[in-house]
Amino acid sequence: MTTTTSPGVRARRIVLHLVSVAVGALIVVPVLFGVLGGFKDNGQLSTNPLGWPDPWVPGNYTGILTSEVFWRQLGNSVLIAVASTVIVVGSAAMAAFVLARYAFRGRELLATLFAVGLMFPFAVAILPLFVLLRGMGLLDNPLGVILPQAAFGLPVTIIILRQFFRTIPGEVEEAAVLDGCGPFGFFWRVLLPMARPALATVSVLAIVSSWNNFMLPLVVFTDQSWWTLPVGVQAFQGQYADDTARVLAYVVLSMVPALGFYAVAERQLIGGLAGSVKG
Repeated sequence: MTTTTSPGVRARRIVLHLVSVAVGALIVVPVLFGVLGGFKDNGQLSTNPLGWPDPWVPGNYTGILTSEVFWRQLGNSVLIAVASTVIVVGSAAMAAFVLARYAFRGRELLATLFAVGLMFPFAVAILPLFVLLRGMGLLDNPLGVILPQAAFGLPVTIIILRQFFRTIPGEVEEAAVLDGCGPFGFFWRVLLPMARPALATVSVLAIVSSWNNFMLPLVVFTDQSWWTLPVGVQAFQGQYADDTARVLAYVVLSMVPALGFYAVAERQLIGGLAGSVKG
């Protein structure tokens, strides 16, 4: 049995494919330009910006990879991203569990307050946040970046996890209680393993958000030994303003860890977002 596709449906599919190709090109072409530009010298970037390197100049990348400053900034970014993610996911999971599985007066108001936090721009809080961190003695301290990042990541993390937790059938919790699980046992042994896609989703979002955060580390860290990669890229660009090829190589190497992590966790990210939307 054969089915025929109407011309209107075929036209919509063609349009969707063209739009997908155009969006993909807008993303891939700049990245490819940066990667290839890092293998060129400034002369090639001026005369042949879109072509293949001729000759290839791997020294831009090897020079950065052998630099102690780059690896120190990479380590700082990893430390801050992992610590922020652990705090925000752990705290949000417990809060989302209570908001999703327990009925109490003011629950929806509390959930709404977290949702309102999504509309609070980070840039507005930077000045009072700086004053607060200075009063607490957290300037030039990684906690001065980790704790605010975790706080600003709570709203979206709680919303996603709450919606996912609400999709877990009540029968599962009843069966766990009959087997002797208390509230914490159900949360730790049953709910969290079932929520791995959602946990992976919020973890990816938290890590990428921390990795790309430029303003907060710039304000908190005056000691260059604590600079993260985004701040390091800005400083490197100022130092080598006349060497565009080397700057492109530094930017590309700074993106690789976050892109690699995202590629590994892509399936879990999509599955977690689909689960939260169903909820």
